[in-house]
Amino acid sequence: MYLSRKNCIPEIMTETGTYHIPVLLQESVDRLNIKEDGVYVDVTFGGGGHSKEILRRLGPKGKLISFDQDIDALSNNINDDRFFLVNNNFRFIHSILKTLGIEQVDGILADLGVSSHHFDTPERGFSFRHDVKLDMRMNQSAKFSALNVVNDYDVENLARVLGAWGELQRPYHIATLIEAARPIETVGELISSVENATPKAGQSKFYAKLFQAIRIEVNGEMRALEGMLKGAARSLKSGGIMSVITYHSLEDRMVKNFFRSGNIEGKIEKDFFGNSNTPFIKVFGDITPGSEEISTNSRSRSARLRSAMKK
Repeated sequence: MYLSRKNCIPEIMTETGTYHIPVLLQESVDRLNIKEDGVYVDVTFGGGGHSKEILRRLGPKGKLISFDQDIDALSNNINDDRFFLVNNNFRFIHSILKTLGIEQVDGILADLGVSSHHFDTPERGFSFRHDVKLDMRMNQSAKFSALNVVNDYDVENLARVLGAWGELQRPYHIATLIEAARPIETVGELISSVENATPKAGQSKFYAKLFQAIRIEVNGEMRALEGMLKGAARSLKSGGIMSVITYHSLEDRMVKNFFRSGNIEGKIEKDFFGNSNTPFIKVFGDITPGSEEISTNSRSRSARLRSAMKK
């Protein structure tokens, strides 16, 4: 499904900050070194904060294509001839750009993680602070949700999810507790099911890891990120810049490895003559938000910006 500004989507109804406060806004866009007539991609449109900053720097002949699989983000569509919004998963970036007649682009920006909108909309079931029905789907048309992970996975598979995606200690024990409490329909029931494994100190951190693990599994986030990185490498022009903002160690490690080696394992492959075929060159140091940004947007505290140039 594609949406251009000419489709019947209302203009932005809320200020960007009410949907999602863009993190490291100036820094991430600065690194793209925007050309007025260039073609750019924002693979995580959300509230449109980064997209609007890119458009502000583009000239009349420039073009921006943004991606978001969440139908809620479509209400933030930007009424601009230079802008095109794609309602699809960013893992398909390369094939969708080709469908749009775009072979290569000058820069790509990704602000990973979950938007403030998802956490602050209780019925979406992303937050452990609201006792609502479990959901956690980024794509609301998808049938698979947190209910399936919590209720249908066997203990071994559930333990794999909790250990791999949440990096929780004693994942098998936690999975056993969840299995024993089934059926589990709500956030409150899930939290109650793991009461005996919840540490007295650091409860919020424990719940955050638990919900992160389930959310990543529901949305296939790591597979999607791998697909996006590979597609982005194919879609960038030589000299093009990719800026990625990560929020947890799993996605940050994948981005770091890919920029370093061209694969998610981080293994640099060399030809017979000892030359590496890595697609990127690291030309910038990593950046984290300063104290001022963290004080105005506490959700930025775990963010890290990584950027690299396509060879």
